[in-house]
Amino acid sequence: MEHDVRKSSDNIIISSLDKLISWARSTSPWYFQFGLACCAIEMMATAASRHDLERIGMMPRSSPRQADVMIVSGTVTLKMATRIKRLYAQMADPKYVISMGSCATSGGPYWQYGYHVLKGVDLIIPVDVYIPGCPPRPESLLEGLLKLQEKIRHERPISEKLK
Repeated sequence: MEHDVRKSSDNIIISSLDKLISWARSTSPWYFQFGLACCAIEMMATAASRHDLERIGMMPRSSPRQADVMIVSGTVTLKMATRIKRLYAQMADPKYVISMGSCATSGGPYWQYGYHVLKGVDLIIPVDVYIPGCPPRPESLLEGLLKLQEKIRHERPISEKLK
């Protein structure tokens, strides 16, 4: 956890409840399996045995009601944008979004002439972590997920609610 955790002689760890909850939430995020295009192949490769997302606590879910993290991987068309918004609204709070690949982040190679392509998923839902690449390698997705875990670890859910 953090450096200010003290340990007594009776093997009791003393820390704030905020830090404990943030640590627990950061080490067990469940991600929504939501692939749209070629980046989804890389997301599947990251979840497979070589990289194994479950080693870092990431568990795949097929329902937005059971997921903490939405990984938007691939080209988001305008027709699909309404569905992404609906699925995001169905996720329970706290919820996080990862934009994977240049298509999800900025429209990719279709941004200029593709009238049907959304010019970034951040226009419809808030994004927490951007992963660049076309398509990004599994190592990039792993790094983005570790950055998201770090962001969650620095949140203070109880202290922020009291303000």
